[in-house]
Amino acid sequence: MALGLFRVCLVVVTAIINHPLLFPRENATVPENEEEIIRKMQAHQEKLQLEQLRLEEEVARLAAEKEALEHMAEEGQQQNENRTAWDLWSTLCMILFLVIEVWRQDHQDGPSPECLGGDEDELPGLEGTPLRGLTLPNKATLHHFYEHCIRGATADAARTREFVEGFVDDLLEALRSLCNPDTDMELEDFIGVDSMYENWQVDRPLLCDLFVPFMPPEPYHFRPELCCSRRSVPLGRQGYGQIKVVRADEGALGCICGKTTLGDDMLCLLHGRNGAARPGGELESLLCAGDAPYLDTMRVMKWFQRALTRAWHRIAHKYEFDLAFGQLDRPGSLKIRFRSGKFMPFNLIPVIQCDDSDLYFVSHLPREPSGEAPASSTDWLLSFAVYERHFLRVTSKALPEGACHLSCLQIASFLLSKQSRLTGPSGLGNYHLKTALLHLLLRRRPADWRAGQLDARLRELLRFLEKSLLEKTLLHFFIGNHKVPDGMGLPEAVRRAEPLNLFRPFVLQRSLYRKTVDSFYEMLKNAPVLVSEYSLHVPSDHAGLPHKAAVL
Repeated sequence: MALGLFRVCLVVVTAIINHPLLFPRENATVPENEEEIIRKMQAHQEKLQLEQLRLEEEVARLAAEKEALEHMAEEGQQQNENRTAWDLWSTLCMILFLVIEVWRQDHQDGPSPECLGGDEDELPGLEGTPLRGLTLPNKATLHHFYEHCIRGATADAARTREFVEGFVDDLLEALRSLCNPDTDMELEDFIGVDSMYENWQVDRPLLCDLFVPFMPPEPYHFRPELCCSRRSVPLGRQGYGQIKVVRADEGALGCICGKTTLGDDMLCLLHGRNGAARPGGELESLLCAGDAPYLDTMRVMKWFQRALTRAWHRIAHKYEFDLAFGQLDRPGSLKIRFRSGKFMPFNLIPVIQCDDSDLYFVSHLPREPSGEAPASSTDWLLSFAVYERHFLRVTSKALPEGACHLSCLQIASFLLSKQSRLTGPSGLGNYHLKTALLHLLLRRRPADWRAGQLDARLRELLRFLEKSLLEKTLLHFFIGNHKVPDGMGLPEAVRRAEPLNLFRPFVLQRSLYRKTVDSFYEMLKNAPVLVSEYSLHVPSDHAGLPHKAAVL
């Protein structure tokens, strides 16, 4: 009982002590804290209002942008519809243009050799009043001129070829004996090309053109790259290519000159004397252009010139004549000088074979009018000389006996040569004449080239040239020409390439074109006088073989 009363009293005392009215000063800060809280809540409310205003402005801006984008999308859709319609009409027009162009070319090309046509003497596109009304010598005069002037003047061509070939064989053999098979280029047998080996050269002195293919030492090989095989190639580089030097096991430029001992007078063709490739080294220490693994035409020509000089010094004591370089910018242009004062020129040209075909890369083409210069010294010209010789040989077998195709080419070349001596060289060369003849051979029937039609075929050849000059278009016979027989074995990249216009320089050089056209018509005007004069007086300005030009 006493314990219970004590507990009740303790609760009452505790309640009285903790009552807030007994301690008013301790709770006086409560109103102050509430005011501070209220003030903070008001400030926070103001911030929320400002944020609300900012969000409303942002929403309005986004709505405006959305509306602008929808408007632009509508306009773009309308433009796409208009563009689609325009592209459709452009495509239809292009197809129509291509159909018309194909139809025009098919009707302009004329009959092929396989076609059995009539006895027409003219090809389509050569009608009207050609050659500016100038008259050419008649059939009898041309026949007399050819028999007494051209055929008689070229009678010693076989002896000239035999002499030059024998000397070149000895010269190349001496060059091979000086080369190290482990580090130097390997020279192959020469190949006779151009007019001297196609039996139509008439210009004097007689000139032999010989290709000398060369290969790199193992384990290296040349990798040809045709410009015409690329999808996009500048028009000025269609007839060019590049030659990359690669290693068989690495596929990159390298050398094994450090693995063998070179003689004092031997030089690695790919690197310097120290056996290491050096950027920007001397010309005689490299065949490639700088750090790029591509053969440089200028460096190869200088190497070939030095090699020929060393080979000649080795065998000079065996001969009764001197050997000199004909032109400094053409290292393969050589000239034999006899003690009698006569001379015999010939061209020895370093070339590189394109894979296993008869297409060759050459550093320059001798005796042709200068056209567009290569863009780089690593650009090599493509030569179809072997294909041209093969085509003429095969075509001649299908022509009648004594066909006049080469006679036409000889007479035209004779007239061009004499005109060049009168008025200076122009943009027209013998290669253009031969290209025109190859086109006509592919179009004409074999029976049209009988010997009795020499005057008609010559007139047609000159008309073809006139038409090509007026149109500034003479297409290369092989590049992009799908009418060349498949049996020729042309590389597929050459057949698929875009046609190459040999007269493209005339489009770019108006002064050269004007001079060429004037010289061409001047040649036609002088043709009757030249033919009549040379028919009576056979020229004696040529250099024949001496009676004693033997090996000691």
